[in-house]
Amino acid sequence: MKTVDLVITAPHVYTMAGEGVGYMSSKAIVIEGSKIYDIVDIDKWQDMYKAEEVLDMSHHILLPGFIDAHMHTGDNILRGLAQDTGLWMMYGLMPFANVTTQAQKDIGVPAALIEAIKAGTTTTGDYMYNMDASTEFVKKSGMRGNLTYMMRSAKFKTYKPGELYEFDKKQGEESFNACLDYYHKWNGYDGGRIKVLFGPQGPDFLSLDELMRIRKAAKELGTKIHMHTQQGDRETYQIVSRYGKRPTALLKDMGYLDESLIAVHLTDCTDEEAETIAKSGASMIVCPGSIGIIDGVVCPSIAFQNAGGNVALGSDQAPGNNCHNIFNEMKNICLFNKLKAQNPEVMPAWKALRMATIEGAKAIGLGDEVGSLEIGKQADIIAVDYMRPSMLPIYTKPMRNMVPNLVYSARGDEVVLSVVAGKIIMKDRKLVNIDETEYLSKMSECPDVIGELATPEFLSINGTNAGFMREDKL
Repeated sequence: MKTVDLVITAPHVYTMAGEGVGYMSSKAIVIEGSKIYDIVDIDKWQDMYKAEEVLDMSHHILLPGFIDAHMHTGDNILRGLAQDTGLWMMYGLMPFANVTTQAQKDIGVPAALIEAIKAGTTTTGDYMYNMDASTEFVKKSGMRGNLTYMMRSAKFKTYKPGELYEFDKKQGEESFNACLDYYHKWNGYDGGRIKVLFGPQGPDFLSLDELMRIRKAAKELGTKIHMHTQQGDRETYQIVSRYGKRPTALLKDMGYLDESLIAVHLTDCTDEEAETIAKSGASMIVCPGSIGIIDGVVCPSIAFQNAGGNVALGSDQAPGNNCHNIFNEMKNICLFNKLKAQNPEVMPAWKALRMATIEGAKAIGLGDEVGSLEIGKQADIIAVDYMRPSMLPIYTKPMRNMVPNLVYSARGDEVVLSVVAGKIIMKDRKLVNIDETEYLSKMSECPDVIGELATPEFLSINGTNAGFMREDKL
């Protein structure tokens, strides 16, 4: 009889294997080291294995851990400050971002990742200029990191509508070198639990020479480029004004559209442009909650999928989306596309669940490692308690209702267990390697200082939220 590290048993398992959701009933998942060693009937595993630890999840659903493919956790300290306003980045976010220090941003990072883990995220696609706080939390918490160092040469300031960005070659050089240093320090850490991607902020934020230099370095190192791509009419205006063509056409002409590109948002893409990007072999990350709030737009993820591309879900940033919860994104991607198409059969729940798991994993280059519960893959697993009001009742005949309940009803607090690379990182909703209170208590240190410093520019811009404040609507 073989001794293994961990066995998890449950009455319902969604493996995401195959083209659907890979449902299995009454199974034991056998884990050895970081990988799934076997999946056997629940009443047979004890005849085959002796386990160092057994978790009997008797009223739970086992799933692959969720992938939040695109996050900006450094913005979490500014949660709720840029919603319901036009010109989101420049007139909503920047008055606050301009006065926020790196130390203050670092305080907000762990809170965002704690929130994500507790809602089922096991892989973060965090993406910032300074990744120290995020990397340290990923390292300590045990979650999986598909981490991106952002690069930019456009000067940091509040630009007026129609104003072209000013490029600072020295700033671009420093961010490129910092990205390389970060890659060599962290890529492959802990058996590959951390991987590092290259992150030009967008084609509008760097010169063409800088973009090509980044592409060359990424190709040489064998990593992917995680980049905001045609993320809004602001970007389109910048690119057309400088180069006389739309961003997708520019990137195609530059040879940027291929399997190494993970294109984020595509907010201002036509269906035809989305299809062009998908057919190139690039993948897409869609952040429905964020872009819905920021731009009132439903991004062309269905056109991308119909063209054969893989699409992942992301939560983006708290000043736009307000939360880091993939349950929220699964529901939003379904609802928004049904409304857009005026068709309730568009974007069914099972498809959204695949975007949060296996299709998301494929989109970010981890499809061979995570995203499904299969023998030989990394043991990234979550357990959802179906004895919560949001999940009940459970039907198995003539149809199973668990996937619709997960996507349309669950809130995230139904997740009670998270395992990454065979190690438990959350049990009974408590992070096992992290003192949550230590991190969360620090969040109250910053708002008064940031708010005071942001007040002059906030009032001078006199945007929507300034009006709401005068009218006692906030």
